[in-house]
Amino acid sequence: MKQVFDIRPATANDATIIASIVAMAIGDEQALKRYCGDDYLATLTAIAKAENTQYSWQNALVAEVGGQLAGAIVGYDGAQLAELREGTFSIIKSSCGITPSVADETEAGEFYLDSVGVLPEFRGIGIGRALIVALTDKARSEGHRRVGLIVDNDNPHAEALYASIGFQRIDKREFFGHQMWHLIFNTNPIK
Repeated sequence: MKQVFDIRPATANDATIIASIVAMAIGDEQALKRYCGDDYLATLTAIAKAENTQYSWQNALVAEVGGQLAGAIVGYDGAQLAELREGTFSIIKSSCGITPSVADETEAGEFYLDSVGVLPEFRGIGIGRALIVALTDKARSEGHRRVGLIVDNDNPHAEALYASIGFQRIDKREFFGHQMWHLIFNTNPIK
């Protein structure tokens, strides 16, 4: 029997799942653990509960299976990165006493797919793909012409998923000390 899932805009009550997928996407050992120690997930949850942060519930969609949260995706206008980082870094500074130094992973002119993840028990039923498609549809409906993301060069499985949806490599970037592919999805392809 095929499992049915729903995708909807996140609410502030979804902050815990958003924090979990952001940690999953970045990598727990690299996420805020470097800045906040073992309590980094509480800091990410505070960031997800807040408004006007990179990982705010306002920038997220969530997937549910039978009423249970199964995954989430976070994306925003790349032109707003500095403003969103200001809110994010303010919470990190307040919680952890340090302001991170992180390279810009997006820019004006693209809607940025920041983080996507599916809880292990719900993988393999198409939720990740559906979240990515839902976010590209959202970007298109808001008038964005390009959706961008970065994916670790050492993660060909994830890159293959993005490519199957229509993302294409355009250049390389370094992020958190890793070489990443910068991929773009054109929301208005020329026919």
